[in-house]
Amino acid sequence: MGISLFQMAKIGGYVVRQRLSGRKRFPLVLMLEPLFRCNLACAGCGKIDYPDPILNQRLPLEDCLGAIDECGAPVVVIAGGEPLLHKELPQIVEGAVARGKFVTVCTNALLLEKNLGKYKPSRYFNWSIHLDGDREMHDASVCQAGVYDRAMKALTAAKARGFRVTINCTLFNSAEPARVAAFFDEVSKLGIEGITVSPGYAYERAPDQQHFLNREKTKTLFRDIFSRGKGGKAWPFFQSTLFLDFLAGNRSYHCTPWGNPARTVFGWQRPCYLLGEGYAKTFKELMEETDWDRYGVGNYEKCADCMVHCGFEPSAVEEAFARPLEMLKVSLFGVRSSGPMAPDIPLDGQRPAEFVFSRHVEHKLAEIRQAESESLPAAE
Repeated sequence: MGISLFQMAKIGGYVVRQRLSGRKRFPLVLMLEPLFRCNLACAGCGKIDYPDPILNQRLPLEDCLGAIDECGAPVVVIAGGEPLLHKELPQIVEGAVARGKFVTVCTNALLLEKNLGKYKPSRYFNWSIHLDGDREMHDASVCQAGVYDRAMKALTAAKARGFRVTINCTLFNSAEPARVAAFFDEVSKLGIEGITVSPGYAYERAPDQQHFLNREKTKTLFRDIFSRGKGGKAWPFFQSTLFLDFLAGNRSYHCTPWGNPARTVFGWQRPCYLLGEGYAKTFKELMEETDWDRYGVGNYEKCADCMVHCGFEPSAVEEAFARPLEMLKVSLFGVRSSGPMAPDIPLDGQRPAEFVFSRHVEHKLAEIRQAESESLPAAE
């Protein structure tokens, strides 16, 4: 199936309006993280190692809906942590859909089946279930046996209730192209809306640092996968064909971090959903006061190997509007999986990595302690 014509038309109209208004930078997708707490501890995740006082934080409903209004992006992706741990998630989803937003909730699906009754199927809403390959691949990725089977059971239940369902698949350097292609074949038979695929981002705090892909290995891996599926045409990807072409090394993009801004319990995250180098209090401050040129491939060491969808999907969408025939060509003929690759962005001018995570954590802990002390009854 892939992205529906209705959704493409709505998002396309939004992009056209932004261009006609003369906006140079505008968001496509709001990445909303109302909590970091999760019920899994995946080896490649950099979101679960915060101290308990931070993991216990939740963005309240009012702040979540305020971020949706403030940002204005046509798509809202709710992630975490595990969003289904947030007690106000049904109201967040309902409020976003009522605003005409396309809403995706990213979930490991362990809590999905018992919570389905709290939500209503809608063409504006879909569940994105985390599946990093077949049973063995996925359970190894999430470091817990049996998760794949539980996720597939929840996926089937959601489909039976009339929900739109996609899967999101993150690949690491242990991925075997033939197994990934076979997995895509199997899930495509389930009648899902589509597949979102991306290489893992090298979180500096992730427990497993050995299995992240560099750019060269990413391109080779995706070429090998797409060659087994008619250039990717065999599978219903829920993302831009030009982004898939980029993954296979056929295009070279600078990232567009403002295209997928992130709102977390810390604030508006600079510069992107994956890289927390600072936080703004408002979306306006994020957009107008962030030094965007300090980040991205070729500009910053931490970005050197990134080819993740949240940074480069907006870049692909930008090219699709600038060069629609390129998008049509890839859609018709599939992703090229042989021949020369596009020249990559040189890294010799990038600035060295700064490690600022601990500072942000200490600031947030200080805020929490201050708020707790102010809430205590005054001593008599």
